[in-house]
Amino acid sequence: MTETKLTHIAAPEGVAPGRGYTQVVIGTGRLVAISGQVALDERGEVVGEDDPAAQSRQVFDNLRRCLAAAGATFDDVVKLTYYVTDIRFLPAVRAARDAQVDVERPPASTAVQVSALFDPRLLLEVEAFAVLRETAP
Repeated sequence: MTETKLTHIAAPEGVAPGRGYTQVVIGTGRLVAISGQVALDERGEVVGEDDPAAQSRQVFDNLRRCLAAAGATFDDVVKLTYYVTDIRFLPAVRAARDAQVDVERPPASTAVQVSALFDPRLLLEVEAFAVLRETAP
């Protein structure tokens, strides 16, 4: 696969720049949608109960594996959506994200506090959208 070319617009005219995310990311190619990932290991066991940093690392490791299955990396990600059970977990989520993405050209993102996830031991869920460049036939 050839490298994906993405255009990042940090702050469109009249829109304040985001802190740690890009307002607009443009790419052409094949869309990859990664379902929301939670802090479950390969056996389906919860990792880092009551530990947002450990759960964040597991979530981003799961995302990395899902992206790899599609032939993608975090460099191809155009959008991340974070669902957290407490907005105070965002620094831990951002630290795990920053270990994976180009912090100079981060993807677009949305963070939402939710009342619960499907398992009360889980503190966050993150979904991703990536764009892969079309390969020549």
